[in-house]
Amino acid sequence: MQNKFAWIMTPDLPWDDRKEMITTALESGISYVLDLEYSEKIRKLGNVNIVSNEEDADIYLVGIDGEGDGSIDLSENLSDSTDLANAKKAKSEGKTVCAYIKITDKLHEQLAVKLGPIVDYIILVGTDWTVIPLENIIADLQNVDVEIIAAVNDAEGAKLALETLEHGTDGVIFEANDFAQIKDIASEVDNASKVKYDLKIATVTNVKPLGSGDRVCVDTTDMMQPGEGMLIGSYSKSLFLVHSESLESEYVASRPFRVNAGPVQAYVMVPGNKTRYLAELVAGDEVLIVNTKGETRTAYVGRSKIERRPLILIEAEYEGKTIRTLLQNAETIRIVDADDNPLSVADVKAGDKVKVYIEKSARHFGIAIDETIIEQ
Repeated sequence: MQNKFAWIMTPDLPWDDRKEMITTALESGISYVLDLEYSEKIRKLGNVNIVSNEEDADIYLVGIDGEGDGSIDLSENLSDSTDLANAKKAKSEGKTVCAYIKITDKLHEQLAVKLGPIVDYIILVGTDWTVIPLENIIADLQNVDVEIIAAVNDAEGAKLALETLEHGTDGVIFEANDFAQIKDIASEVDNASKVKYDLKIATVTNVKPLGSGDRVCVDTTDMMQPGEGMLIGSYSKSLFLVHSESLESEYVASRPFRVNAGPVQAYVMVPGNKTRYLAELVAGDEVLIVNTKGETRTAYVGRSKIERRPLILIEAEYEGKTIRTLLQNAETIRIVDADDNPLSVADVKAGDKVKVYIEKSARHFGIAIDETIIEQ
């Protein structure tokens, strides 16, 4: 599942009222604002992406005061569409373009499909998504490189749009007119973006202390809870659930923002069902935090700390397949057992059952593909 997103349309209110709504949206992780009046003032509030029909907009909007919103009659011959011509012109000028379309009839639905291959985003507006043929547009544009955004009013509408035809829309947009509404929709979008990994139970077959190597601590901008960590391993398609340092120890204080992840060459799962080498991670990168149920959330790397430390090799077997990972050889480093309990690498032994993730596909540059690759 991809990351879903939300945009806001500012309400038709005085600036001070709009400002409060925009600020709340920014605090909720929404940084795209459709506003046709106050772009200069909005930019002063933070790092905001402006969606408007102004020439200097971050995303240039067509369809407002055009055929998209019904201001201009739409011809039966879609080749004569003004919105279509405006979108083509804006793209030829190198702009990122969004089309705005009220789906009031079959012809406007066809316009959306016609605009799909040209623009970067399409906002679809309807009075009732149980009636409006959102499914048809998603199906027609499923192989087109365009982000589909449904206009909604509340969290329930957002959930419906984001789940339509299983894939759902890529995002939602709503008129921000209530603080609770903004937070509820942002939460719904966040939930819709979460991937759940099917964790398996593997049997440890070998534990072997090694010499020193360069290992990576991943410090995130999130506080992890007991039971959370990251999927990490020596093989890109077989990863161990490595527990965070969220537990107290007699040796060191807890550091719930950290996963002591393993050596520099190990893989770590990141958003988009991709893997990266631990050595590649830098401040600002995204990583996946995973709990014992396989539920995930996205966090940002605050820093990646590489130090030379003694290592330990852990081998396990799942359905006849041997998988391996290396970790720092210290009692505070833990994986997760079959009962969801943290298991220190100092106590791991052959026969222990541990949680792992097994990918059926191979990976090329971190992306899952159908290809035969042997890792050993």
